[in-house]
Amino acid sequence: MMPAFVWLILVLVLAAPLVYLGGHVGRLRQLVANATSVEWETDPPNHLSQWLALGALAVAWIPFTLAARASDAAFALGTLALRFDGIALLLSALALGLGTLVAIFSGAYLRGEKQTEKFFALLLVMVGVMIGLGAARDLFNLWVWFEALAVASYMLVAFQRDERASLEAGVKYLVQSAAGSVMILLGIALVLAQAGTLDLEELGARLVTADSNLLFAALALFVIGFGVKAALVPLHTWLPDAHAHAPSGISAMLSGVVIEAGLIAMLRVMLPLIPHLQGQGNRVAVLFLVFGAINLLAGNLLALRQTEVKRLLAFSSVAQVGYIVFGLGITFWSGQGVGAQGAFFHLLNHGLMKGLAFLAAGALLFALRAGLPRHAPLTISDLAGAARRYPVIAFAFSIALLGLGGLPPLAGFMSKWQIFVAGVDAGNIWIDVLVVFAALNSVLSLAYYAPLVNAMYRGNVSPLVARGTPVPRAMVVPLVVLAVGVVVVGVAPNVLDWLTQPASAALLHSLGY
Repeated sequence: MMPAFVWLILVLVLAAPLVYLGGHVGRLRQLVANATSVEWETDPPNHLSQWLALGALAVAWIPFTLAARASDAAFALGTLALRFDGIALLLSALALGLGTLVAIFSGAYLRGEKQTEKFFALLLVMVGVMIGLGAARDLFNLWVWFEALAVASYMLVAFQRDERASLEAGVKYLVQSAAGSVMILLGIALVLAQAGTLDLEELGARLVTADSNLLFAALALFVIGFGVKAALVPLHTWLPDAHAHAPSGISAMLSGVVIEAGLIAMLRVMLPLIPHLQGQGNRVAVLFLVFGAINLLAGNLLALRQTEVKRLLAFSSVAQVGYIVFGLGITFWSGQGVGAQGAFFHLLNHGLMKGLAFLAAGALLFALRAGLPRHAPLTISDLAGAARRYPVIAFAFSIALLGLGGLPPLAGFMSKWQIFVAGVDAGNIWIDVLVVFAALNSVLSLAYYAPLVNAMYRGNVSPLVARGTPVPRAMVVPLVVLAVGVVVVGVAPNVLDWLTQPASAALLHSLGY
């Protein structure tokens, strides 16, 4: 009998072609209605594919709930091996939760777009393959899931294919992802040559006599390959264009889940190697601590220069990844799980906050589109006085931005605080210095979050806001849900312990603790 988490993956992946075909049926009905002058009785055809996608996502919550109750379930079929541990559970919860809200949001947002059935079908594929990626137990199948995620996300980034900027962003993303995939394959080849197996659970016993220098070379290749998807500096250059030109729902998925999925994939392949580096384990900790510091500073400095809202949010994601990587580096240095738990906590919080930020920006872009060229960028000055006409959206957007800036009592403050406490407890003066550096960068981020909040509450209303159109309720509901989540997690951070503690325990187990 197949475990519940396998059914979770199957429901999403197998429903995708049905959603696509259902959208085509709806489009055929529309053509027939137009040809016979019969009035279209229901919503436009894209709503049929949306409802089918929402139905699939609703069904997927059933096996997810069952899988969350199971303890470390495993499944193998031939060469396909999967294990649903704490890390897989965390990624699944984030992907399925944010994916459901994006599906609700995107129906109205994409009204008038062509072939929206492709959007909803690919969204299901994206969520399904991320869950498979998190559960992969061997290197080759992990690479296959990773490539499937790259293809699905590339097609969604370039969804508005009649726009040159969208196509350019998609091609840039595809080229850099393909280059990263080559690095990953080279790393897999080195590990296979040393261990004779690709099973992540068997590598520990097989790598006892391996050449530590070759293992470190493989680890470096994995960092480069998966670092492209995880937006590690300087491998992040695809990110601002992809986030800026993708549909806002996909921007939320890219920043809130896909980046994190790349980071988790990198962890999966690195964890079995670290115990066998024969004294070089601290080099891995230093690598993560340095990458975390670089991401923090580079992301914040690049975001400071931005006037376009979605590009600003994209560069801020680079900085937020820095906190996650910094927390993991603390655990690799000290062997204590507090840093990893803080990192996974911030991973979840970033998904909530950045998903909310991109959806709120998308709702405002939708409302102001009547005064903008098709798919034109939204600038900070465009939002002047937005709180007067769109108070709920402006308030939700402000919650997301202030949470990302680390203001208490919001979610972002709690996860950053946990990482900082873990750093101080590590008992190393250089890590203490980096903790102060990270805290100062959190303050620095307010230099670009605060002006955006201030613009929305400015007394003078911009011409675009003055002639903006109403926002459908279906687009506002996900914003309210995420805003409430950001506040609740900030006030009661223990509500996510059922996700962060098992994930931290799984990471420590892979390290041999």
